[in-house]
Amino acid sequence: MKEHEAFMRIAIEEARKGYSQGEVPVGAVVVIEGSVKGRGHNRRDNLKDPTAHAEITALREAAEHLGSWRLEDATLYSTLEPCPMCAAAAVLSRVGRIVFGAEDLRWGACGTLYDIPRDSRLNHRCEVTGGVLAEECAKMLREFFLALR
Repeated sequence: MKEHEAFMRIAIEEARKGYSQGEVPVGAVVVIEGSVKGRGHNRRDNLKDPTAHAEITALREAAEHLGSWRLEDATLYSTLEPCPMCAAAAVLSRVGRIVFGAEDLRWGACGTLYDIPRDSRLNHRCEVTGGVLAEECAKMLREFFLALR
């Protein structure tokens, strides 16, 4: 669990970057064999791109770094439970594990609302671990949305 916390803290730093840019503070990292291969934070508003979620950005960076879309030995860390799009992207990229911080009661697709990574109808499944540094991840999101009101 300590290893998960260490990488989640890197994802939290990514989320802070998004927060400082006025984006919803979600951060993600892709880790293979103990090394960060991709990083991302939400950039939807700045890029005017509905797919520019933290997880998608981190997966793209990792695939580019490795020269392959297959991320079979990777773990995707996200400060917020991935949405359906991001969970599906993780499955399609053959990620082995998804680790997230805070649950997403509205869009969570790793067990809360949907469970895309463990859907037995799909040809690839991912292990899922949730709740890593959940309160720290959720607190940043709460602060962000309270400031908007």
